[in-house]
Amino acid sequence: MSIEIANESGVPVDETSIVAAARFALDKMEVSPLAELSVLLVTLDVMEDLHERWMDLPGPTDVMAFPMDELDSARRPDAADASPALLGDIVLCPGFAKEQARTAGHSLLDELHLLTVHGVLHLLGYDHAEPAEEREMFGLQKRILGEFRAASAAAKRQHAQRSNDDRLLGAAGLDGGPAEGA
Repeated sequence: MSIEIANESGVPVDETSIVAAARFALDKMEVSPLAELSVLLVTLDVMEDLHERWMDLPGPTDVMAFPMDELDSARRPDAADASPALLGDIVLCPGFAKEQARTAGHSLLDELHLLTVHGVLHLLGYDHAEPAEEREMFGLQKRILGEFRAASAAAKRQHAQRSNDDRLLGAAGLDGGPAEGA
């Protein structure tokens, strides 16, 4: 799966982590590993321009999704066949998301993960215009984010344990070299 990210927002963010959230969501939704996705982080001014131009709504917003191909049952990127699919672009605005993160009581990175998963779901044809659609989309979003956070925490614990083991084994002279005093 090819995921490209470009940060033109001027806000420093963990781009690798955002790509990981997108990849996790695409994997959970069983999207073809041949799929391609682009994530772009932009300034408030750029997002405001996109929001007005494409949605005819004033002011900036947090996330916009631009599907590359029309999704239909024969062409869905999460269909069983393994054909390549250009999913499209997710545009994030960290400057807008900062206040949302503060209001929600979590970090900017947590908010960007949420918005990334939200954008992926939009690219896959999910929407939240109607109450039933909103329940389905936000339910999926919550489940995927919860599983992503759990997997990320487990990976961090495993990395910390390996680092600790390597440090202890190295100090004990069990790293393949002679122990001190030998």
